Amino acid sequence: MIDSEEPILKDTEKREFKAETKKLLDIVAKSIYTDKEVFVRELLSNCSDALEKQRFKLISGQAVTASDDLYINIITNSKERTITIFDSGVGMTREEIIDNLGTIARSGSQQFLKEMKEKDQIVSESIIG
Repeated sequence: MIDSEEPILKDTEKREFKAETKKLLDIVAKSIYTDKEVFVRELLSNCSDALEKQRFKLISGQAVTASDDLYINIITNSKERTITIFDSGVGMTREEIIDNLGTIARSGSQQFLKEMKEKDQIVSESIIG
């Protein structure tokens, strides 16, 4: 029986969460990139973000190209067992590709939103990141 006047937790301790980072990243990468449906969904969300960024650039007059055709094109080739996904959104510079590709939990979209906020630019909240 518990004495109601005596606290249940007399002494508390705070502990740091520990994880083996490399192992954790391996688990995350495998779960994302070996599950085909998750991988395709991730690619499509990246395409969607690229379109939203391009739409913003078109509206704000910052677009390099005047084309306002925003689309995602998916081509399958069963003979070669390939899927090609293309979007007409913003591209990446060589530096952005080096910084972002193969880096888990790094979001170029998140950086874009941050930069626009710093410039007091209003951007659609539909960017997934």
